[in-house]
Amino acid sequence: MATQSETTTQFGIALPQIFPGGKIDMELIRDFVIQAESLGYHSVWVQEQTLGSSAALEPLGLLTYVSGITSTIRLGVSVLVVPLRNPIHLAKSVSTIDQMSGGRLILGVGLGGGTGTYAPFGISPDARVARFTESVRIMKALWTQQAVDFSGRFHVLEGVHMEPKPVQSPHPPLWFGGRHSDALRRAVRYGDGWMGAGSSSISEFKEQIEFVKRHLDEAGRDPQTFAVSKRVYLAIDDNPARAERRLREWFGHYYRNADMASRVSIWGSTEHCIQTIGELQRAGAKHLLLNPVFDSVDHLVALAELTGL
Repeated sequence: MATQSETTTQFGIALPQIFPGGKIDMELIRDFVIQAESLGYHSVWVQEQTLGSSAALEPLGLLTYVSGITSTIRLGVSVLVVPLRNPIHLAKSVSTIDQMSGGRLILGVGLGGGTGTYAPFGISPDARVARFTESVRIMKALWTQQAVDFSGRFHVLEGVHMEPKPVQSPHPPLWFGGRHSDALRRAVRYGDGWMGAGSSSISEFKEQIEFVKRHLDEAGRDPQTFAVSKRVYLAIDDNPARAERRLREWFGHYYRNADMASRVSIWGSTEHCIQTIGELQRAGAKHLLLNPVFDSVDHLVALAELTGL
């Protein structure tokens, strides 16, 4: 049954963070995190949704809380929409969480799924790629240099100091999100890893990972030092129709697209889920972010057994 031992894939788990009913359940979050650590998961993950009708906690604030009730499990966010944040404040927040957690943070970064959220922040989406890459460069400089001089399109830093630096050297791993070929190129150029989107199907992920492999080779980068992951929405249930219906209900609420659930999720019996996870591993995933969207604690335990933790 254990799939992890076959490929040494690391398994992360998505923290219950989206509450369709509107009431935040901190007791559930606390118990879930503590149990995830005791079960041996590699990492626990949060995501970002600042605007929207879903009740969702801010990711870095939530990870600050999680860092205080755990000691070994890694802490990930996938992904922060970097162009909507000030890179200096973000670099400071990241350093703080990395210090508080003893060097356990993994930072997922991206452009976001669309440009509709940019206007409320007073930011033009026209230059979002340039803003994104400049922000990444500034954060890396603040994490690694004693005094930073930087003259960019959006920011100018002259002899700027930021302490403390992160615990991890040179900085917490940067895992880039994205599906477009340009995003995959940026991941190889600037990142320490890439996480395939939960909104990508298995076949799309396979195509994307081959693209990443080719560009790692062209860039002369060692693929063994570059993380490859994917968010995987899934539901274990011997009644496949019921599992699909519940996935579609959640996707309809969160993504406003119920059909996406049927296109990208894994659902059904334990055996079927094992086989499909194995397909992702064989494609080259070194890490999988498992993301149940209902019956969180039941899935937490069942997935630990399924993956051989």
